[in-house]
Amino acid sequence: MRALRILLIVVVILGGLFVIADRVAVNFAEGEVADKLKTSENLTATPDVSIKGFPFLTQVAGGELDDVEVGIDDYEADTGTSGGTIRIDGLRADMKGVAFSGDYSSATAATATGTASITYDELLKAAKSEPTEVAPGVTANIVGLSDGGNGKIKVAVEGTVLGTELPKPVYVVSTVTVQGDTVKVHADSLPSFGGVDLAENRVRTITDFEQKIEGLPGGIKLDNVQAVKSGVEITVKGSKVRLAG
Repeated sequence: MRALRILLIVVVILGGLFVIADRVAVNFAEGEVADKLKTSENLTATPDVSIKGFPFLTQVAGGELDDVEVGIDDYEADTGTSGGTIRIDGLRADMKGVAFSGDYSSATAATATGTASITYDELLKAAKSEPTEVAPGVTANIVGLSDGGNGKIKVAVEGTVLGTELPKPVYVVSTVTVQGDTVKVHADSLPSFGGVDLAENRVRTITDFEQKIEGLPGGIKLDNVQAVKSGVEITVKGSKVRLAG
């Protein structure tokens, strides 16, 4: 009995040491991955990296991590224009099946899903802010975006008729969608300015606009988008997503 108790104590101690070693190893690995991501994606701040699953050391021995979560609070994505960027807030991605090379210089996730957001002020940069003629003597421009409810965007359009600015903006409710790497805003109905008849194609040059978003981390892509209180919320997904290398 005494020998059995000693054996159990030894097993418990060794188990505790293994858990400690495992947690130390995973914390070190998370820091290494975060540093590589910061460098490879030219981030201004170190991202959050969390390696899920236990034990970590057996995953390392198998050459693949089950689940890695990555968080980037402020990411500047390309817009497809020369030097143009758009700020992506709160990018969170869940990477599954992360295989890494023997020297740990590269890591690729089999699949990835996540979410991010773009503020209305940031998305507004894609709209025409300068007054544009939509009919003889009538100019218009977008001056604001806000939550229109039910996943829609409310677009505020300022108008001027024969040199006189309308006393308040005209509001239209718009649908926001994703097509490929582009977020598109399309008015559900068209505004009227001072009772003047306007050609639809002319008005839509103001009310409808789009924003291309390229170069997301690891090659993840836009999947879906909807308007919320603070801006537009996007979901992203990808396969063979690079974490490093």
